[in-house]
Parts: sequence; C-alpha cells; structure tokens
Amino acid sequence: MDTAAIGLTSRNLSLPEELILMLLSEKNGYFHQVPGWKLNCAMIGAVVAELSLLSRIDTDLDSLLVIDRTKTGNHSLDFILEQIADDSVQRNTRYWIERLAIHAESIIDSTLDNLVELRILKHHNGGFWTLARSEWIREQDGAPENGTAGHHIKTRIVNAIFTNTIPDPRDIIVVCLVNACDVLRFIFDLDENAEERIKLICKMDLIGRSIATAVQHSIANPLLRHSALTNEIPRVSLRWLLLNPHVRDGNLPALFAEIAEKYGPVFEIRRPFADPMIFLAGPDTNRWAHRNGRMHLRSKDYFADFEKIYGASGVLPSLDGSDHFRLRRAMGPGYSRARLSDQVDQVYNHARKYMAGWSVGDTLPATSLCRRMINAQISSLSLAVDSQDIIDDLIAYKERALKTHIIKAYPKFLLKTPGMKRRAKVVDTLLERIQSVHTPAQRTGCPRNLADEILGLHASDPQLVPESNLRFALSAALIASVYLGDALSFAVYAMASQPDLYDKIRSEADALFGNGDPHGDEFTESATDVTGRFLKECLRMYPIVPMALRDVMNSCVVEGFELPVGSRVFIAQTATHYMGDLFPDPHSFDIDRYLPPRNEHRGPVYAPYGLGTHTCLGHRWLELQLCVNVMLIARHFTIRVSPANYKLRFDPLPSMKPSSKLKFHIAEQRISLHDAKSPGT
Repeated sequence: MDTAAIGLTSRNLSLPEELILMLLSEKNGYFHQVPGWKLNCAMIGAVVAELSLLSRIDTDLDSLLVIDRTKTGNHSLDFILEQIADDSVQRNTRYWIERLAIHAESIIDSTLDNLVELRILKHHNGGFWTLARSEWIREQDGAPENGTAGHHIKTRIVNAIFTNTIPDPRDIIVVCLVNACDVLRFIFDLDENAEERIKLICKMDLIGRSIATAVQHSIANPLLRHSALTNEIPRVSLRWLLLNPHVRDGNLPALFAEIAEKYGPVFEIRRPFADPMIFLAGPDTNRWAHRNGRMHLRSKDYFADFEKIYGASGVLPSLDGSDHFRLRRAMGPGYSRARLSDQVDQVYNHARKYMAGWSVGDTLPATSLCRRMINAQISSLSLAVDSQDIIDDLIAYKERALKTHIIKAYPKFLLKTPGMKRRAKVVDTLLERIQSVHTPAQRTGCPRNLADEILGLHASDPQLVPESNLRFALSAALIASVYLGDALSFAVYAMASQPDLYDKIRSEADALFGNGDPHGDEFTESATDVTGRFLKECLRMYPIVPMALRDVMNSCVVEGFELPVGSRVFIAQTATHYMGDLFPDPHSFDIDRYLPPRNEHRGPVYAPYGLGTHTCLGHRWLELQLCVNVMLIARHFTIRVSPANYKLRFDPLPSMKPSSKLKFHIAEQRISLHDAKSPGT
C-alpha cells in the first residue's frame, strides 16, 4: 500500500485515487481514452471496492450489504455509503454501479483536487495533469524512495502482471477495474502470457471479481447509453435573429444568451447560401466542452487554411492530443505570469514612454491607442524588437486572413490584393528583426523571452517546432497586442464611464506606487482588490474571444442532440456571461459579483479565456499586464469617453472590440511621467 509523505503528515491512497493515477497518461496530460460511461462505472466500482476493504459493505456476485454506516472521513466514500445505506431494498453491486454512475464526475473532480492538494498531481492550465515528484514509502520494504505516486502504483501492477508473485488484494482490484476499462494494453506492452496472467488475477479475489463483473455488465448495457434517436436541432428563425437588438450592437455573448433562452442550449443558424452553423451555448454545454471536448472535437480542420498562409502546419492553436500538450508545456514559461512579474519594470518604462505622447486636450481613437500601447510593451518583452512601425500591417493582414479562412466572410481573392501582398511581406520583416537580435552572443545575460523559447524549441525539437512554423509562431506573439489591447480599451472605457470606480482604482494605484514602482510580486489579490474585480467584470461583459470553433471527430450527443462526425461546432462559451440565472442582472456592471458568498465566476460558466485544452495559455500574464496598465493610466491621467454621450457598440469580427467611433479624451494629467512619485502635472 502506498503512503504519500507530505511534510510531517501522511495518508493512504484510496482505490479511486489509485485508479486515477493508473489511468493518467503523462504523454498527453489526461486520462487514457476511456469513454465516459466506462470511466464512470469504473470509478463507482473503485468507491464500492474501497468501502468493502474498509469493512463498510460486504459484496459478492449476487448481493451488496451495508454492515457498518460509520463515516470514513472521505466525502466521496461517505456520500456513496449513505446512498446505499438509505435504501431499504437489498440490491446487487451492478445495480448500485449503474444507479450511482451519475455521481462519478463529481467524485473524479474531488479525487483530482485531493491529489493536487497532496502534491501528488500538478494541475496545468487547460485541464491537464502531470505527476509530481514526492517522497514515497513502500510498505513492503519500508525504504524511502524518490519518485511519483503513479510510477510506484504502476510498478506494483507491473509486478502483479509480469511476475508470479501473489498480488495484494488492492492490486487485484486495480487490475480488475483497469482491465474492465480495456486500457491495460495501452498502459503496458502485453504479450499472450501477460494477457493470461491478467485473466488469472481477475479471478483471485472475490471482491475484485464481483465488482469488475458488475462494471463490465454495466458498461456493456446498451440501454444505458444515449439513444441514436436524438432530438432534431432547433433552427433559429432568421427573421427573429435580424430583429434582435444585439445583432445591431454587435454584442455576440448577449445575442447567444437570448437565442439559448428561446431555442435551448444547442441550436442551428442557417444563412442563405452557406453551410449550417451549429452552436452550443449554456452552462451544461460549457461543462461538456470543458470536460469531454478533447475526446470528440478537434481544432486542426478549421485552422488548416489559416495556418497555411503563413507556410505553417501544426501550430499551437491547431494541435490536439499529446503534441498539443507537449507544446503547451514547453511554451508555458514564456507565457507565465512569473516571467512578466520579473520584468515588470520594462512594462512601466514602455507604458510611460508611450503615454508621454499624450497631451491634455487630445482625443484619440480607443482601439489603436490601446493596441499600440500594449504592442510597445509586448514587442520588447516577448521578442526584444521594436515593431511599432509594422504592427498595423501585421494586424490588418491577420484580421483579413481570419475573416477569409476562419469566418469565411470574405472571398479568398481579397487576401491577394496588392495591399495584402505588401502586408504579408511584413511578417518576413519581423522575422528578420527577431533573428538578428537572437544570436547567442546578443542574448547572453538577457532575461529569457518568448522568442528564446520558440527558437530554442525549434533547435531542440525541429519536428515539434519546424522552421516552417516560425513565421506564424513569432508573429503570433505580437498579435497578442490585438487581444490584450482590445481588452485594455474596454477596461479604459468602463473606468472612464464610471467615475466612482475610476477613483477607487486610482486610490489602489496610488497606494501601490506611492513609495516607488512596485515589483511584480506586489500586485497581490489584496493590493489590487477593486482593480482585480473590476477587470473580471470587464472580461465578463466584454470578452474578446466570445466563441470557439471545433470540428466533430467522434460522434457525440450533447444535451440530447447528436453532433455528427465532420460537422463544425461553434462553442459560444461566453453566452453564459449574459444569463440572468448565473449572473443576476447581467447587463449591469457589478464588481461585487466576485466577492463571497456570490463568487459568480466559479466554474466554466465564467469563460473569457475559453474552455478545455485550448484555454488561453497566457491568461495569467494577461491579467497582470492588464492590471498594471489600468493602474498606470488611472494614476497618471484622467480620461473621459468621447463623445460624452457615446453608447458602447461592438465590432465583433474577427474578435470583439469597441466600434471605431469610441475615442478617449485626455482630460487631465495628475502625476508627471518623469516623476511618478510626486503629485501634480
């Protein structure tokens, strides 16, 4: 039996925890591909088996009896024990596995949380997990070893399968459960002798045999699976759609929320002379996409034409599975909050240098002002170059390409006009600049940046990051200026149009910067309480990427509707942001939503960064950079919306941004940019 040594405390692992560790594949950061019903039955089987080993129940092939209702101290085990004990009719194991399978997902979630809390697993952005190194003690010899829990458990199972030793009853049950999931052959290289040994092990223990048999019968029962006779996806009336006010103001999340309220969480929009568009919108579809999307949906199909115009194939947004996980892990440091935190002084310098061009009385276009302010910082921080002279061309080319190849709003020839061909060459100009300053001699002693990560990956693993992908990967770093810049423009608009919040943010900025420029670590949750909640509300009401596109690779049923193989799905994950039962009075700007006990942002109903495996890799970087810039603006300037009576409208494609009519008026400079500590102009 394994014991996790965490500091001075230790605890035994339960069978559900051991099952999770057995099924986890470090190659792709997720479970071996066990279909949901199989996994749910196996997890409930593991709980029942653990209760049996703890002498709370007695089970055989024909019956299951509660013999002790005493709580175990494990919430998941106690919940299942209570469900069984409260039933006055004696049932068999198969009945309880099928009856309780609906609770398996919550048990899996709590099991994963426990393993992360014990520092046995590490949770990575995007819903990935890897094994953490810990001190482990093997009971059979008492010798401490350095390793991971998963390695030790798999070592035990290897000994059980590939040697003639008599396995421990717990190991027998683990083998039975994993074998019922039909994934042992993907975990180990099995020959005929090993296959026969597994069959023998599965007969050794009555408890393991009875539970595994119940699991296998439940898995095989076709009546428990979704029927092929699914509902017809409702079609949205084009007349109703065109009359909706959010079509005119461009607020896509609010539009999708209203469609979902009228038509349900899965609906279809059919435009004239275009392929049908299937949408998912609602809390349950968000949860499904976040948890199960990786098994049924993929990205590469819709993204293929777009990446080709950069000469690339298999870039981060188009990858799925193990290669996607490998690249995310490798790129993670370059997008981390810690990386930005260590270089936050550069953010201050570039932001103040840019703001030095603002004069009291100026009225400036909101979108270009904020995009260029952010680009001045990202160009230096991520790529060590200046790109202010070419960023507009890079953005124009990228947005035309997105509208042509992703949204399909433009014919392809519009990407080959003389102006677009000229802008396409700017990508090569950027690449030349980056490569010219990223020689080993020039980078000696410099803080590592995103370009270093990308070029280093290309050098060490040219199959994962081939040379043909560098144009896309390196220019994509600058395109972050679009998304982060547009998020900043929404934040400045929200601040300028709400003077009370402006004053509170300014007070936090004055406190944080009052004794000089703070280190990145000083932007704590308490130090930026109002600003942090303000930005969460901005991202709820004005999400930059309101939906995601995916193609169905394995047929699936979502909320009673079948998504056939090959169909394209639009996951409107931010529709939940405007659903009144999740965010009361959703059109009201309310930063107290994020205070306990409300905590309305908990779970996948709050999804400004996407869902599942393609959740924004740099969202923690974005949060810090956005916070720093909003605080700097609030501390140094008073900005007003222009025109004063402007009502916010959106330009929603290819991503959401304020309409071009929004401008910012520089009304006051309250602290000199050259003497940030002293009040006055």
